[in-house]
Amino acid sequence: MNPNEIQAVMLAAGMGNRLSGRDKNLPPKCLLKFNGKSLLQRHVEALKKVGVKSLTIVVGFKSNNILQEIEDIHANDFVNFIDNDRFDRGSIVSLWCAREKLRSGYQLLFMDADVLYHASLIKKLTNKSGHSIIPYDRAFEAGDEPVKLCLSNQKPVEFSKKVSCMYDQIGEWPGFMRLSPKSSNLIADDLDAEIINGDLDSPYEESMRRVILGSADDEFEFIDITGLPWIEIDFPEDLEKAKSIILPKIDDFSG
Repeated sequence: MNPNEIQAVMLAAGMGNRLSGRDKNLPPKCLLKFNGKSLLQRHVEALKKVGVKSLTIVVGFKSNNILQEIEDIHANDFVNFIDNDRFDRGSIVSLWCAREKLRSGYQLLFMDADVLYHASLIKKLTNKSGHSIIPYDRAFEAGDEPVKLCLSNQKPVEFSKKVSCMYDQIGEWPGFMRLSPKSSNLIADDLDAEIINGDLDSPYEESMRRVILGSADDEFEFIDITGLPWIEIDFPEDLEKAKSIILPKIDDFSG
């Protein structure tokens, strides 16, 4: 095993009800297309470009459509699949389904599938480092929807949608992070404990939160990506913004 090898894990099992309005005729969000390319194709191209060795995708809702897209873009030799047959439950189940990958001993790039972004975000997370890396964007809309990373003296004090602590920096987490083998194992252990206790409806971020806030001071690095164009697509207005505002910024971005 090459300890510097980076592999990616992506969650793409959900139904996207907030975007689709529970219209099950719509495709999984990772198959939304921008300038003729699906989000999934963009992910694969960005990962290959920076030398990530493989991508494991947790699928569930309309998984055959996702498998077909991977075949259509000729990425079968790059992508592995894990099936989550309880994709109607919380996202904690999807990440738990990937627990063996979390315990694989590799450096892992964790990714949400429903994010449109400039590929330099992937590059920032795959630079040589022995640490886990969490990006954050200071330019975000206030509210209870964004997952926020809060820092005090460059140490994590909160990682949640709701914040009640004191901090000196705050930013929205874009749904990607680099995980060291140590951090990945700790998250897998936390997921196991929650699932054993019967928690199938929580967001996976809760397990990440406990590991991040309980980590040693040197386990995580935090990088400010403010100004880099990206958007997580959860609601119809996000999709419109992705097409009309973020995509043109991605095309023009030179950072």
